[in-house]
Amino acid sequence: MLVDTRTTSISVAEPSHAGLVQALRDAASIMKPRLSSLVVFTAAGGMWLAPGVLNAAEAVFILLAIALLVGAANATNCYLERSVDALMARTEKRQLALLRLDPNTVIAAASASAVIAVALIGFLTNVLTAGLGALAFASYVAAYTPLKRSSSLAVFVGAVPGAIPPLMGWTAITGRLDLEGLALFAILFVWQVPHFIAIALYRNDDYARGGFKTLPLVLSEDATKVVMIIFTFALTPVALSLVPLGIEGPIYAILAIVLGAGFLAVNLMGLAARASTRWARASLHASLLYITFLFIALGVGVR
Repeated sequence: MLVDTRTTSISVAEPSHAGLVQALRDAASIMKPRLSSLVVFTAAGGMWLAPGVLNAAEAVFILLAIALLVGAANATNCYLERSVDALMARTEKRQLALLRLDPNTVIAAASASAVIAVALIGFLTNVLTAGLGALAFASYVAAYTPLKRSSSLAVFVGAVPGAIPPLMGWTAITGRLDLEGLALFAILFVWQVPHFIAIALYRNDDYARGGFKTLPLVLSEDATKVVMIIFTFALTPVALSLVPLGIEGPIYAILAIVLGAGFLAVNLMGLAARASTRWARASLHASLLYITFLFIALGVGVR
């Protein structure tokens, strides 16, 4: 009997522990940790560049609050698009699409997290930064998410919340809107257009199944590529605006030009007749490398 009791105890505890771990993984996945980490990275860049003094502990808590807000926005997006996600190969294994999480629980937790995150940002920084955070959340879930299925303009609307985090990093330190902070916003805004287009071209058939009105599905593929080239070309002068504003110096300028030229070269290859999805995927990877190394350049190339 003692052996049987011990065996029963083990067999019950293991599934319980495994179930808890899986539930935590599911909850974390709908917050899109890879996307969230990129957003927090750009917010940290804005904080690094802003004039002012902030100790490491304060910076970490601010970034954690921003990460909570971004995660809440992503979870809300998953909730709103759960039925559409089930139609597309790229999203059909998301937890809400598979009904592995309760939708009501997710939206309740996401809403509470958003409120807490905005309050924390306001407490740790200032009202302006909290307001920008609330604007980013609202524009992402209430404007961009529903617009994706009704208008190709969603690519430009969605670039707004994605460009706000580095501006939040700036205002978290300065407490005001400056040209320098707005220049950081502009860099992220312009960068997101070719980034989103690359995803749309790469996942064109998938988005068609989901009923999304992406640029390639509304315009011709060639016209979409022209839009991509225009915004990619504009990236370099926008990035270089930080030099005359006095934030960055010649090292950054050189790196920004090199990175911009490389990204443009990759996207120009797409003008070839019926460029393959392999090229679109290469463009997507190039866009991620560009923004990552540009923000590294922002740190190492400070005047």
